[in-house]
Amino acid sequence: MSDEEWSLVVPYVVLMREDAELQQHDLRELFNGLRYVIRYGIAWRAMPNDLPPWSAVYQQSRRWMEAGCFEALASDLRAVLRMASGRKAEPTAAILDSRTLRSTPKSGLRAGYDGTKRKKGSKLHMAVDTFGHLLALHVTPANRDDRAEV
Repeated sequence: MSDEEWSLVVPYVVLMREDAELQQHDLRELFNGLRYVIRYGIAWRAMPNDLPPWSAVYQQSRRWMEAGCFEALASDLRAVLRMASGRKAEPTAAILDSRTLRSTPKSGLRAGYDGTKRKKGSKLHMAVDTFGHLLALHVTPANRDDRAEV
């Protein structure tokens, strides 16, 4: 991650002072570890040794998710991109869609049967603006009705 990219992200991911005594690993390295897991789709335990330990990256990632850091970052980036293209920061229209994903044996109660698509799994209900930037995402069992979920 470049210094310019990090300067954009750091205000969103700092949950406590940088010099706090509990901080054992650099936030930038933890963020790079999370990016590596997402980019290559690997298991947490398969992280390379040149990054912080997988448990530290996982725990910090959970803290960021619970604090809503990524939602705030995505929302602000969407607003900047919209204003750069001459639009208002907040969209006035949304496009709604859904997609059914096949389940695995471990899906349990999340899996439902979508009779229309003849698939058992989960359904993603999405709302995007006219540029295709994500506004909202909701996951349900596949047997849930699209109209009811909107």
